[in-house]
Amino acid sequence: MRHTRQNIFYHELIGLKIRVLDYPDPSLRGLEGRVLDETKYTLLIETGRGRRVRILKLHGVFQFMLPNGEKVIIRGAKILARPEERLKKIRRR
Repeated sequence: MRHTRQNIFYHELIGLKIRVLDYPDPSLRGLEGRVLDETKYTLLIETGRGRRVRILKLHGVFQFMLPNGEKVIIRGAKILARPEERLKKIRRR
C-alpha cells in the first residue's frame, strides 16, 4: 500500500521527509529533515547537516512529504501512538 493523504496513519513515518511547522520551542520551528526513528511519544529527525533531534509529537504540527511528492500537514496529537497501535486505534473508530 502506498502512502497517501488518506492512509498516512496506517504507515510508519520512518524515512519520510518532515518539516516542523509549529512547536512551543521556537528554535525547532522550521526544522527540516528525515524521520529516522519513531516511538510512541517522539520522532527522531536527522537534519541535512547530520544533526539528530528528538522532538515530542504531542506539541508539534508537522508537514510530511510523501514519496509521491504530496505534502500532508498533521498535528502531532493525531499520531501519538506506536505505528502498530495507530492502526488498531483507527480500526476501532
